Amino acid sequence: MKKNLLIVALCLLSAGAFAQKAERENLRKGNKSYQKEKYTEAEIDYRKSQEVNNNSVEAAFNLGNALYKQGKFQDAVKEYGIAAANTQDKMIQSDALYNTGNVFMTQEDYTKAIDLYKKSLRLNPKDDECRYNLALAQKLLQDQQDQQQDQDQQNEDQNQDQNQDQQNQDQQQNQDQNQDQQQNQDQQNQDQNQDQNQDQQQQQQQQQQSDQISKDVAEQILNALNQDEKSLQEKVQKAQMQQMERRKTDKEW
Repeated sequence: MKKNLLIVALCLLSAGAFAQKAERENLRKGNKSYQKEKYTEAEIDYRKSQEVNNNSVEAAFNLGNALYKQGKFQDAVKEYGIAAANTQDKMIQSDALYNTGNVFMTQEDYTKAIDLYKKSLRLNPKDDECRYNLALAQKLLQDQQDQQQDQDQQNEDQNQDQNQDQQNQDQQQNQDQNQDQQQNQDQQNQDQNQDQNQDQQQQQQQQQQSDQISKDVAEQILNALNQDEKSLQEKVQKAQMQQMERRKTDKEW
């Protein structure tokens, strides 16, 4: 970037010679402090010069340089604007625009810097340093845009990966849920089958027990009938025997 050059005030006689003397005295003091890199002291002297003449182009332009050196960029832009507005000198206007462009270069606002450099070159087409800074700003802007595109692409890829991961997680979760549901259903079916089998076994056991009881009862009844028939036969046989004995007795009589 081009070094911030100071505007040296010329001594002119006028009716306000005393005021002009104080203004220029402060300007000279400010310039000396600036050249010694004492930018805070230079700022004070330039502001004193402005107190005498708030339309001073030299004080505003040089104050802008002192503020720029201190990193007070917004204040510097303001003073460069005052200097450019209060003069018809195209060279001073061009330098004010150029220095304002340098402020935006430090802030990496290359779009504004490019616009200011172009305006400066229209006023002073022979300013090679401004032309160099314009080319530099254009290159840096292109690099910045490329980097932003790369970052946007990375963010897009990352979002896609995250979305894919989320889809995979959701799919796996659904599979797990379906598997759990299937296992639960299988377990329920198994429990139900076991219950049904158990009920069927119990019914079979009850039926077997009932059949056994019926068989036992039938045997008991049959035994009872047989016993009754045997008793009856014994009674008949006994009666027959008694009758025969009576008959024998009757014959002996």
